Amino acid sequence: MKLGVIFPQTEMGSRPEDAKKYAEAADSLGYNHLTVYDHVLGADMSYHSNLVGAAYTLEDQFYEPLVLFGYLAAVTKRIQLTTGIIILPQRQTALVAKQAATIDLLTGGRLRLGIGIGWNYVEYEALGERFSDRGRRSEEQVALLRQLWTEDKVNFEGEWNRVTHAGIRPMPIQQPIPIWFGGSSDRVLKRIGRLGDGWIASGRDTSLDNEFRRKIQVIHRHAEMAGRNPRNIGIEGFVDADRPVKELVQAAKKWESFGATHVSLQTMNCGFATVDQHIQIITKFKEAFG
Repeated sequence: MKLGVIFPQTEMGSRPEDAKKYAEAADSLGYNHLTVYDHVLGADMSYHSNLVGAAYTLEDQFYEPLVLFGYLAAVTKRIQLTTGIIILPQRQTALVAKQAATIDLLTGGRLRLGIGIGWNYVEYEALGERFSDRGRRSEEQVALLRQLWTEDKVNFEGEWNRVTHAGIRPMPIQQPIPIWFGGSSDRVLKRIGRLGDGWIASGRDTSLDNEFRRKIQVIHRHAEMAGRNPRNIGIEGFVDADRPVKELVQAAKKWESFGATHVSLQTMNCGFATVDQHIQIITKFKEAFG
């Protein structure tokens, strides 16, 4: 099982040197991947009362992940850079293909693209995209992304996307770049089985139960129906660093026992006030896990 970390950007502030310091530490510690979340806009909850209780608001800071990866590409050497997730249907497909291909080149093939459909309609409105059909649009986007990453010239006619005898240059190193899906509804799980290279599972290790096993079975069943090998579909879980290191290791191993191929340590909202404190806990966890 591969260990990674979640970039604690809501607590990182706006100091580029802190982002650099954290990424270099995770890289030197031997973590497999560094995951960055995505929100273009945060909603003002005093106005959008129906979103009260959402995970993130106007007050939370988010670097734009693909721009951040351009910076981190220059200061890391080995660690995989992953999005967890980018909200794909609110973005232009061809532009995402170009950005991802560029990051993949700059990192020497170290990009993993995690995608999802999001929950914040405020972002969709501001970016000029529809919220209601975002799931269906994402499927078409995935098909086009893979064509743009693997074919010299693309001619694509979809319901929402059109490319007429065109392509991107330069091409990515990985052809195609791996695409993992976030989400946990049965509709998403079926989509992962048919299309995904992996599943970014939501929830804590305490939620691992027979329902979680059922979700894996849904993915595997639909992979087989699509003629795919279910064993080639990765599963990523998360461990919140709000407990002793010994318990963090136990939680990671529990994920592994449920079939996780990747586990990421989440240090945001766990009481760490400085970048050094975040680095200290990811260091202790890596040393304890081995």
